[in-house]
Amino acid sequence: MKKFIFIGLCLISTILFSQEKEKLQTGKFEPTWKSLEQYQIPDWFCDAKFGIWAHWGPQCQPEQGDWYARFMYAEGSRQYKWHVKHYGHPSEFGFKDVIHEWKAEKWDPEKLVKLYKKAGAKYFFAMGNHHDNLDLWNSKYQEWNSVDVGPHKDILSGWAKAARKNGLPFGVSIHSAHAWLWYETAQQADTTGEHAGIPYDGKLTREDGKGKWWEGLDPQKLYVQNHPLSRNYKNIYAIHSQWDWDNGATPPSAEYCLNFYNRTVDMINQFHPDLIYFDDTALPLWPVSNAGLEIAAHYYNTNMLQHKGELQAVLFGKILTDEQKKCMVWDVERGAPDSIQKIPWQSCTCIGNWHYDRSVYEHDKYKSAKTVIQMLVDIVSKNGNMLLNIPIRGNGTIDDKELHVLDGITKWMKTNSECIYATRPWFIYGEGPNAESVNPLKAQGFNESRGKAYTSTDIRFTQKGEVLYAIIMDYPKDKEIIIKSLSSNSSYYNPKFRKVKMLGGKIVSYKFDCNGLKITLPESSTPTGMPVVLKIY
Repeated sequence: MKKFIFIGLCLISTILFSQEKEKLQTGKFEPTWKSLEQYQIPDWFCDAKFGIWAHWGPQCQPEQGDWYARFMYAEGSRQYKWHVKHYGHPSEFGFKDVIHEWKAEKWDPEKLVKLYKKAGAKYFFAMGNHHDNLDLWNSKYQEWNSVDVGPHKDILSGWAKAARKNGLPFGVSIHSAHAWLWYETAQQADTTGEHAGIPYDGKLTREDGKGKWWEGLDPQKLYVQNHPLSRNYKNIYAIHSQWDWDNGATPPSAEYCLNFYNRTVDMINQFHPDLIYFDDTALPLWPVSNAGLEIAAHYYNTNMLQHKGELQAVLFGKILTDEQKKCMVWDVERGAPDSIQKIPWQSCTCIGNWHYDRSVYEHDKYKSAKTVIQMLVDIVSKNGNMLLNIPIRGNGTIDDKELHVLDGITKWMKTNSECIYATRPWFIYGEGPNAESVNPLKAQGFNESRGKAYTSTDIRFTQKGEVLYAIIMDYPKDKEIIIKSLSSNSSYYNPKFRKVKMLGGKIVSYKFDCNGLKITLPESSTPTGMPVVLKIY
């Protein structure tokens, strides 16, 4: 009953604010799940396999990691303590002021995108906004945007120009649908100490800005906290169980739903992105609003007009039903399913934290190039793509350790990328200990670190036409490999296979027999033991 009431509220919003809404592009797709099932994933995306993401915004300025704009208001948390020490108390210096500190003074999008393309990325993603609700473009419907505050730069425009100049499809990630819940910490207050009971800045209004740097701006357009707190709000982690707008979440207002719709449609109309990523269960604001369905239909229809009747757009959502997976591409956060998927999908992950975190750098916690390649190979073997975030500092640069990781990826891809691009799954995705164990997804994904470490007995397969690629996930110490799935007794054995080559090297010997394909490899040319690719045909 509760969900029905929510849906009703947002249907009312469609009527009340219809004159103010951005025009919905009509066409083949209507804003219903059934109509969106007509979607077909374009071939270019199925062939691309690897993209790089700049998950970058004002929360990177403090260099204190993920969800800073939420946790800086969580009394006693690590980020709260850091904020108080470096900026002051959040009743006096809030996230709006962190935005003011963010200048992106060393940002060079052309240089970064060239680097990502060199590393093998076939598409590029930029963040359009995060849960912090700042639009990173010249937004018509959000006065808190990167042109008018912070760096005073049109971030999306800079990324879009760089991506298209380098021939990469351009994607935009939109996360702001949950600012309503996410910023609820900002309307609370300390419970102890000298600031006990003094509200944080989440309830400030335009009138409070007289004489301040933000005079004329309305903090409620950023924080959107003029509403009752959700149930169990004192538990900072309760938001995870309320992500689908259930379990006690305060429902968003009609005005909020409309504003999200207008902002997102404005972004689509300005930039015509090739890909859009929503950090939402199913579609944004679903099921309490039809805004996400309308945005999806608008996006597909405008993309078809742009491409003379052919749909080339890619839209992502999380935690999808089987029916919803027909409507868009399923995104798995920091993880992968443990079986081949019939419908292409994507894993989004990061070499560190999503937002830049100085402690990750200082404690050498970045994923290595080897780990990234192992993940990429596993994902591709299961019919997926990998979108990899390289965290960017507030000033717009990446650090030397991230450059080292990118260099390792670049070198491996230069030699071995033919086993990645334009490939499709084989009969099975792999063999070995990891393939034989169960590693279920948790919520959006989150299983990438729960499996066993890969060894030389872990093998993944991809194919392209009549060619099979067997990727050995770790270089064997004794240089000997047996691929059991290619035994002459195996149902997967192809008697046409006669030749075996090692990409970037020369095999000492190989032989097909009833035990499998036996291979003797040369001495490893790299101390890191990067995955080895065998080309079998």
